[in-house]
Amino acid sequence: MNLKEKIIVVTGAASGIGRALAIRFNQEGAKKIIAVDMNIEGAQETANLVNGEAMHADVSKEVDIKNVINKTESEIGPIDLFCSNAGIAAGRDLQSPNEDWQKIWDVNVMSHVYAARHLVPRMVSRGGGYFLNTSSAAGLLNQIGGCAYGVTKHAAVGFAEWLAIHYKHQGIKVSLLCPQAVRTPMTAVETDSIKAAANNGMIDPEDLAETVVQELEKESFVILPHPIVLEYMRNKTNNYDRWIGGMNKLMRKITGVI
Repeated sequence: MNLKEKIIVVTGAASGIGRALAIRFNQEGAKKIIAVDMNIEGAQETANLVNGEAMHADVSKEVDIKNVINKTESEIGPIDLFCSNAGIAAGRDLQSPNEDWQKIWDVNVMSHVYAARHLVPRMVSRGGGYFLNTSSAAGLLNQIGGCAYGVTKHAAVGFAEWLAIHYKHQGIKVSLLCPQAVRTPMTAVETDSIKAAANNGMIDPEDLAETVVQELEKESFVILPHPIVLEYMRNKTNNYDRWIGGMNKLMRKITGVI
């Protein structure tokens, strides 16, 4: 995908990965970038950096995503690329409240569904479009700690696969962004999950954004800013039992469980 003159929506754009993507897309000559976030002040700061538009939305609410799509397409133009990037961490373990599980499910999974539900028909009618859905390496490899995070990111991977399988022939393109640790507000507080994700080093969001631009140009389905994740995926599928054993060993090392 050539990003020049494209209209692009980025959720979770107030900081971190979302802001870095918006800035990098602008450098590629995007026509207009819509910075979406619950933190409207942060979204506006991002929009100011890219001569874009800021919009408030809670991505866990379908009506908010629908409103972003409607407002963008009626006032700015047809969306070429929708970056469903917003995500949260919640639901640490089995005892976490049901409310935490529901909230992270709505943000990390249903936000992708809502965007596709309201945008795919429009894109198909005009010949195609593109979705960049941020999951995580946790969606491919699971997570030490962060029970609900690993589960919902797996679901996000599954939905992106389903979307690509069912709409590829109608011009809908999908890329799945699966980084390990990135320096963002989410990783600022060290937890067992962050320790595990940062085992191969933590990258800057600007480096991630550069990888994204390169892989969007190739229209790659899986985008891996940490290339070693591909090796881990192969190890997992090559010998599942051995991989589970290795992950259990890593968990005990990180958490101090004997």
